[in-house]
Amino acid sequence: MVSLFSRGAGSPDLLLMVWIFMLAGAFAASAKAMGAAEAMVDLTLRFLPARFALTGLFLAACVTSLCMGTSVGTIVALMPIAAGLADKTGMVLPLVAAAVVGGAFFGDNLSFISDTTIVSTQSQGCQLRDKFIFNIRMVIPVALVVAVLYVFMGYGATEASSVDHIQWWKVVPYLAVLVCAAAGIDVLVVLALGNMLTCITGVLDGSYNLMGWVTSALNGVMGMSELILISLLAGGIFALIRYNGGLDFMINLIMRRVRSRAGAEWSICALVAFANICTANNTIAILSVGDISKHIAEQFDIDPRRSASLLDTTSCCVQGLLPYGAQLLMASGLAGISALSIVPYLFYPALLGLAVIVTILIRRRK
Repeated sequence: MVSLFSRGAGSPDLLLMVWIFMLAGAFAASAKAMGAAEAMVDLTLRFLPARFALTGLFLAACVTSLCMGTSVGTIVALMPIAAGLADKTGMVLPLVAAAVVGGAFFGDNLSFISDTTIVSTQSQGCQLRDKFIFNIRMVIPVALVVAVLYVFMGYGATEASSVDHIQWWKVVPYLAVLVCAAAGIDVLVVLALGNMLTCITGVLDGSYNLMGWVTSALNGVMGMSELILISLLAGGIFALIRYNGGLDFMINLIMRRVRSRAGAEWSICALVAFANICTANNTIAILSVGDISKHIAEQFDIDPRRSASLLDTTSCCVQGLLPYGAQLLMASGLAGISALSIVPYLFYPALLGLAVIVTILIRRRK
C-alpha cells in the first residue's frame, strides 16, 4: 500500500503541478517584494473620477488578481486601499470589501498562473490558453454587469484615491507573463521568465539585492508548501481509492442518474461544489474530483475545455461565497468587519454561479 500511495503521489502529472506551484509562488512573492503589485494597483487607480471609485477598485482587483494568480494575495494587497476608500467616501465598508473579493476571484478563475486554472486544465487534459478563451466568454459579461452595477452604487462618492507617481517599470514582469502565456508558451517557461524579470527589475531598481530576491522567492515557495503537501497526499489517497475500486463506484453511482450531456455538466458542478463546501479550498476541491469529472466528460463527449471551465468557475463561485473560506476571512480581518457582513454584497461570485447555470440550460436546449 505504501508503494502504491507513493506512486500516486509521485505521478508525472502531479509533480508537474508541484513545479508550477513552486514557480508561481516564487514569482508572486518576489514581484510583491519589489513593489510590482502596488505599481499595478497605482496604475489602475490613478485616473478615477469619484463616482467610479468603487468600479475602479473592482477593476483593479480584476487586473491585480489576473497578474498575481491568487485571490488571497490580491485581497491582502488591495483591502487596505478599500478600507481607506470607504472611510474617505462614506461608502459602506462591506460593499467596498466585496468589490475587492469579487475582483480577486476574477483573476483566480482566469489567470494563467492561478492554481485553480492550472489544476483544472491539467486534470482535464487541455491547454491553459484554450481554457482561457473558452472561459472568458462566460466571465467577461458577468464582470461588465458587476462593473456597471458598481458605477450606480458608488455614484454618491465624493473623493477618489489619487496617485502622484507610478513606478511603471515595475509592472514589466506582470505584463511579460500575461503576454507570453497568452501567446501559448509553456507555463513553466513563462513562470521561469517572470521570476528572472522580477530578479533583474528588482535588483536594478534597488528594491532588493540578489539575496533579497532569493529570500523572497523562497518565502513564496514556502507559502505554497501546504498546497503542495496536500496535493501529494491527495494524489496518494486517490491512487489507493482508484486501486480499490472507489473511483469506479463513484462514477457508476453518478452515471446511473445522468442521462444527458446537460446532466453530466450538472454532476460535474455538483461534485466540485460539494467538495469545495467540505474543504473550503477551491484548488483542493478540483484536485479531489478532477479525475471523476474527466471520466464523466469523456463518457458524454464534453469538450475538455468546457469541463475545465465548469470545474474552475464553479469552485471559484462557491469559494467566493463561503464565509469560512480563506478569502473572506482574510478580507474581514483586514477590514475589521464580520465575514458574514460581506456576503450580501458579493455580486460577482453570485452572478458567476448564475452564468454557469444559464450556460448549461442554453446548451441543453441546443
